[in-house]
Amino acid sequence: MKNNLKERNLTMLTDFYELTMAGGYFECELRDRIAYFDMFYRSNPDKSGYAIMAGVEQMIEYLTNLRFTDEDVEFLRSKGIFTEGFLEYIRNFKFECDVWAVPEGTPIFPGEPIVTVKGPLIQAQFVETMILLSINHQSLIATKANRLARAAQGRAVMEFGSRRAQGFDGAIYGARASYIGGCVGTACTICDRDFKIPALGTMAHSWIQSFDTEYDAFKAYAELYPDNCTLLVDTYNTLKSGVPNAIKVFDEVLAPMGKRPKGIRIDSGDITYLSKKARKLLDAAGYEDCKICASNSLDEFIIRDMLIQGAQVDSFGVGERLITSSSSPVFGGVYKLVALENDGVITPKIKISENVGKITTPCFKKLYRLYDRETNKSIADVITTHDEVIDDSEPYEIFDPHDTWKRKTIENFYAVDIRKKYIENGKLIQKMPGIEEIKSYCKEQMETLWDEVTRFENPHNYYVDLSQKLWDVKNELLNRGKKRR
Repeated sequence: MKNNLKERNLTMLTDFYELTMAGGYFECELRDRIAYFDMFYRSNPDKSGYAIMAGVEQMIEYLTNLRFTDEDVEFLRSKGIFTEGFLEYIRNFKFECDVWAVPEGTPIFPGEPIVTVKGPLIQAQFVETMILLSINHQSLIATKANRLARAAQGRAVMEFGSRRAQGFDGAIYGARASYIGGCVGTACTICDRDFKIPALGTMAHSWIQSFDTEYDAFKAYAELYPDNCTLLVDTYNTLKSGVPNAIKVFDEVLAPMGKRPKGIRIDSGDITYLSKKARKLLDAAGYEDCKICASNSLDEFIIRDMLIQGAQVDSFGVGERLITSSSSPVFGGVYKLVALENDGVITPKIKISENVGKITTPCFKKLYRLYDRETNKSIADVITTHDEVIDDSEPYEIFDPHDTWKRKTIENFYAVDIRKKYIENGKLIQKMPGIEEIKSYCKEQMETLWDEVTRFENPHNYYVDLSQKLWDVKNELLNRGKKRR
């Protein structure tokens, strides 16, 4: 895979306030104070019961290749607000933070510290924008792709959204995230070259329109690509023209070669109805193995309803509603200071708000997932302070951090710290998995969730609890904040 972020040097892809704060930290002699920042998100997209972590690889690429060029320094000097001392600091900038993250492909839930950065305040603050950009975008698209794949009930879902993506990076990294989430391939050719994600596709309506007749267009395509012949049959009339002409070409071009057609694609009309009729025509002609692909503004709810209504569709091409997650286009991850360290002493920090959802959870933390030993299903997640260890040889009590009277004792479980440390002192310390490994891992991890959590309508609220120790610290800080008002 080509390291595009390294080649492009996106160090300056940052909110300007991160630079003004960096300059301030430098002048106020706070630059080397150790800070802890968490990335978390507040609600699942599409009112889903979960989300899928993605974008870690691109985040790591960015963080391990941070450098300011001479042109960057000169640009900042031209702003007329930064001191020469600060400009010299960034000229020699070296990223020295530690970074923990939930691995790509893992189901995640609101409020969890899915990324934690520990390091000099000036550095940990500066990387906010790209961490959020990398994780927010790909997690959003991976989640949408996973919902689509589940709606398809084992049928292939292909990402067809390059032309509708919000910019070329949206197309490229959206295709990557889609594959992690469950798609079988993409229409985006560069993703096959760079990420080894299978590039899929056949023809547009313009191919058919470019020939004198639909039959001539199908015939030419079949002669050119006899081993991968999928024909788009809805340019003029799906049932009266498209499917009959496709069958004629299968008979006259492919059959004499000893080849079988791969499929037909329907891109408009009542696809459920058309697919049923097309299936009968194909079967009657002896092409029971010819697959039917559906496209045209599909989403998970349309796919689900089509299959409930008996659509004879073997695969789905999903474009704009996947690549933009148009029904829920914002992931909403945030990056907040949760602790400061001085002489080895960690002091928790909290943001208090009249909006309860914006109150942060303080402290340097761990994120545990508790699994049932008999079923291997996820029971709950527990956020603890960094120095806590959940002893899964003993019963463990979990409780709702808001309605604390809701308590449950868990037995016969095992606890896993689901985050990994990827970067130490600015250096990558983990071997990054390949895209196929991430995709397989995502599928495995989704199987640990109960069906009630993954259903489309009114999913079960997955429990994300705080340890008693962490809850006590948060409650104490909240009480202190009340007294200051």
